[in-house]
Amino acid sequence: MEPEKDKLTQIIIGCCYDVHNQLGPGFLEKIYVNALKIKLQQAGLTYVAEKEFNVRFENLIVGKFRCDLLVEDKIIVELKSVTGYQPKLFQSQLISYLKASKIKTGLLINFGNSSCEVKRLSV
Repeated sequence: MEPEKDKLTQIIIGCCYDVHNQLGPGFLEKIYVNALKIKLQQAGLTYVAEKEFNVRFENLIVGKFRCDLLVEDKIIVELKSVTGYQPKLFQSQLISYLKASKIKTGLLINFGNSSCEVKRLSV
């Protein structure tokens, strides 16, 4: 991974830990998204919430998806608020988002447990 993207993911992850430390587990995903937007802004990062991408199949658009956050046009951030074990489906979803969007790096963040869980995925 390029040093610039690595530094960027570290900043985003730090913001996620701040949100989790202050709010703790137990809220709906939307609350964590809103809190993370505040932290990203404080960190001087630009983001688009609910960024929409087209999904192509054999060069035809077959649908669309929205990611939770696209940070600095480089990192897709998907947030979850799930207690217990995270289903593999969440990782598969993020990998599909990365492929469809041509974005190389994504972060899957789960705020639902007593500690903030972070997975960094690349395609």
